[in-house]
Amino acid sequence: MRTLVTGASGFVGRYLVEALRAQGAEVLACGGPRDGSGPFLPLDLADAAAIRAALDIAKPDVVFHLAAQTFVPDSFASPLATYETNVIGTARLAAAVREYAAGGGPMPRIVFTSSAEVYGAREPGDFPLRETLVPRPASPYAASKAAAEAILLAETRGLGLDAVVARAFNHIGPGQSDRFVVASFAKQLAAIAAGAKPLLAVGNLSAARDFLDVRDVVAAYLALARDGESGAIYNVCSGTAIAIRDLLRELITIAHVPVEVREDPERMRPADVPVFVGSAEKLRARTGWRPAVQPVASLREIYRAAREAAGKPASAS
Repeated sequence: MRTLVTGASGFVGRYLVEALRAQGAEVLACGGPRDGSGPFLPLDLADAAAIRAALDIAKPDVVFHLAAQTFVPDSFASPLATYETNVIGTARLAAAVREYAAGGGPMPRIVFTSSAEVYGAREPGDFPLRETLVPRPASPYAASKAAAEAILLAETRGLGLDAVVARAFNHIGPGQSDRFVVASFAKQLAAIAAGAKPLLAVGNLSAARDFLDVRDVVAAYLALARDGESGAIYNVCSGTAIAIRDLLRELITIAHVPVEVREDPERMRPADVPVFVGSAEKLRARTGWRPAVQPVASLREIYRAAREAAGKPASAS
């Protein structure tokens, strides 16, 4: 299989590229510094000619479109920049794929990484969230993902595109940016274990999320590339909501350090959604995918990586 991965230098992208290459796929990994340094081909979603050139190089069977502005608070600070990257950038990619196929190449499948944030706040009876629910985005980020979904699905129905939408719920794993909640907890705990003041800043601990390890997320993307139905939407989730408070408690147990937990108003979202839990029934029925990494195992690896990054090895706990 020949593949092109946008956002390959990001958290999920690196795991995806590794998994693809482990399976023997040819991968053109796009992302990283624009000066061309590093193992990634720079790709600007604002540059239609560059997107088309990347397609000509890769000659892909599948395009995994991960490149995006993914941090919800940044979307509140810069809505237009988020729309430009996530919506217009996706539209440019779709146009380049159609142009590539019209030039004689096979139509590649686009696996688009959307987000469960498109569902927005829901009534209790809506859970577990299913793909048939009408989106109610509550942030510019969520709105951008819903709009990009609509573009790809419309072009699949009307312009011959082959796109599959993966609505990913929250995912975690070693190497994630500490702008995200679990990675932030792990980094702070690692610093405390290394001698920092035993104060841990937190946001809304009562929120509950449907978490998956990043390797399970990648496995779902690969399954959808092979077996997903063109023009369909699939939740990528565990089916179980875990309170942020419980994840923090488990990480503190793993770190085995005394801490004082303090609420930080700057870590609160303007429109935080209290609960996100989805159904992966459609994904399982179509592809046979199931999560393989337990949350506690993932948390142990996340903390171990944080300790290593802090310059000291993790304990055996």
